[in-house]
Amino acid sequence: MIREPAEVSVESDGRVGPPLGLLAEAGINIGERLLAFSDGDGRIVLRRASDAINDLLSHGTL
Repeated sequence: MIREPAEVSVESDGRVGPPLGLLAEAGINIGERLLAFSDGDGRIVLRRASDAINDLLSHGTL
């Protein structure tokens, strides 16, 4: 659950930098590898690569 929305901008090179507080709330550490995918309707989901791989191995889906 996101407690406080954070506004971010898409840079000219396509980069988006989530605020550190948002990353900390999600338990994501600096330097951690993430997978990004579209969830449709303007949503982009970030997942730890290790979590996605573990889900794939144990459940057969991302």
